[in-house]
Amino acid sequence: MLGDRLEVLEVENLRPQLEQEHLGPAREEIHRLFLEHVMAQAPGYDKLLTWTSEPIMPTPRAVGEMVQLAAREEGTSVLAVDIGGATTDVFSVFDGQFNRTVSANLGMSYSICNVLAEAGAAGIRRWVSIPVGEDELRDRLRNKMIRPTTIPQTIEDLLIEQAVAREALRLAFLHHAALASGLKGVQQARTMADLFTQAGSGATLVDMMRLGLIIGSGGILSHAPRREQAALMMIDAFQPEGITRLAVDSIFMMPQLGVMASALPEAAMEVFRRDCLVPLGTVVAPVGRAKEGEVVLEWEIAGERGDLRAGQLLRVPLPAGREAEAALQPRRGMDIGEGPGHGWKGRLQGGAAGVILDGRGRPLHLPDGESERLAKLDEWMRAAGALPGRE
Repeated sequence: MLGDRLEVLEVENLRPQLEQEHLGPAREEIHRLFLEHVMAQAPGYDKLLTWTSEPIMPTPRAVGEMVQLAAREEGTSVLAVDIGGATTDVFSVFDGQFNRTVSANLGMSYSICNVLAEAGAAGIRRWVSIPVGEDELRDRLRNKMIRPTTIPQTIEDLLIEQAVAREALRLAFLHHAALASGLKGVQQARTMADLFTQAGSGATLVDMMRLGLIIGSGGILSHAPRREQAALMMIDAFQPEGITRLAVDSIFMMPQLGVMASALPEAAMEVFRRDCLVPLGTVVAPVGRAKEGEVVLEWEIAGERGDLRAGQLLRVPLPAGREAEAALQPRRGMDIGEGPGHGWKGRLQGGAAGVILDGRGRPLHLPDGESERLAKLDEWMRAAGALPGRE
């Protein structure tokens, strides 16, 4: 009926059975169409095709390939984020299932006022550790939007942009968690391994307690003046639970390595570990109910001992490339991944930020009072070593 007017493509059924999804073939076909009808319009694309023996990948797909390879090689769940000037991409692999979302209205320059509109001035201002009024905050962000290529010139500018980053990352992650979900409205197909369990239909696949590695990318994270600042931004935005490693992509190398992995996966993984990732360290975050000041965790790391109290942030220095024996004993009702009150022994990996012990609880709450909030933010930054002269 359509004749030559329209190209009609047929792929395998998206949902061959009511309780199963089969999205791969449709994704591949959409990817092919993107290359043929969008990428082909890019100047020099035809010439580029003659230079390479491997297929050309769009950047987000290449990053996704590398994230999936890293999850397989590391044997853990991985969350990766790329925050740019206009958009924020979030990638995750949980239980072998890969998901990617794009928050097209959340960015650090061209879309910075969209972050302001979605989070609200109060939402951004709550992360700024210096006094700043909402009107002044709005003016600063509007100036950034109309001059998107500028970078912070003062410590005040830097603190405000990092506050925006926290909200952009948080909102993009909430968007991702909502979309990275199982089938809705039906019972999912099960195997003998989970015959007697059934996850909530449509529940998110994102489980922060089982997350082993968070990778940050984008200028605000990769080029933060201090690596501790990048670590604290990711911890505040994603609020990891239990024991989670942190890293940043040093120079946005993951797209190239994702393409390389299609031909030389072992070499790509070697470069990924040695040259791409900058280890920030490990965050330990007990989860449970506790009153401010109560001991939530007894810890021993590299021969040092201490208590972590509710509302407190501690940093134990441990350089990149080193591991340390650790014994962590949460108090009754607190959980670090082994169950409430159950301890953990093993080796923790170091990094630029060392080991960060986060007793601030989940979800993270900031004091309501202005002076109390500023004091608490300053205390956390001082503890994390996130500002010069405040270690």
